Amino acid sequence: MPEFEGVKDFPSEKDNLTNVPFEKWGGFVFASLFPAFKFEESLGVMMIRISFFNPENFSFSAHHSKDYLVNANWALYCENYLEGFHIPYVHASLNQLIDYGSYASEIYRYSNLQLGYAKAGEEVFAIPESSPDHGKHIGAYYYWLFPTTMFNVYPWGISVNVVTPLAVDRTRVSFLPFVWDATKRESGAGAGLDRVEREDEAVVESVQRGVRSRLYDRGRYSPAREGGVHHFHRLLAEFMRT
Repeated sequence: MPEFEGVKDFPSEKDNLTNVPFEKWGGFVFASLFPAFKFEESLGVMMIRISFFNPENFSFSAHHSKDYLVNANWALYCENYLEGFHIPYVHASLNQLIDYGSYASEIYRYSNLQLGYAKAGEEVFAIPESSPDHGKHIGAYYYWLFPTTMFNVYPWGISVNVVTPLAVDRTRVSFLPFVWDATKRESGAGAGLDRVEREDEAVVESVQRGVRSRLYDRGRYSPAREGGVHHFHRLLAEFMRT
């Protein structure tokens, strides 16, 4: 710092730049100005489960990245992501690839995992024996990290979705693809992502119109399919109280 000669006790620790907590996973860098929980309690769970992936080999595809504007509240978009209940009714093409009857959800402290089991003959992961998922025909890992980040893990790589609230009824969703095997981009559950997103937008915007109705009060949770939504609402209530 120029022109600071003679300043008492300068420089001190208070004059240093602030250290921002961050963690790395391969080529990914995660940071938070004011972390509300530990890195291991959210991303750490995902990193252990898909440790057979080598994130050092991923390359960002700017050409395939895209922003979507959704005329709905950000929380409604997250709710839609957190349940597979709507897949047979909204995503006809995806439903042909995913075995809806085997669709499963696992809930963690600050994250949620949905397992998309592929139908026979569809693209699946080559899962090593060291993984708890060895022998399973998994076509996609859908990770949600509280509150607004999704990691959609496919045999071709990872589509990171970042949900950004713009207004009470407007949201930006950024699709950021990190490719591992480009030859698999158009096969399995990881294909046709633009179409799936457009279908999600339509149903979420419809829900937005519905919840604004004067007749709407509240809904009920499906124990079989909406555990992730209930978990999300409990986290929202927890952090709104703090």
